[in-house]
Amino acid sequence: MGLSNRQYDILREVVAEARAAQRDQGARAAGQLIDRRVRQACADGYRDGGPSRGPWQS
Repeated sequence: MGLSNRQYDILREVVAEARAAQRDQGARAAGQLIDRRVRQACADGYRDGGPSRGPWQS
């Protein structure tokens, strides 16, 4: 997919949360959750500006 380890972990966590939100609250709630959680997780995870253990690992 072209994602770093950190990005892939974020993706997996958010997809799991979004599936539960879609089941319980509908597609719109799932979409809003995805937008909010991905933005926050990426901002937190990449606050330092890049990978922490080399160019292809994070």
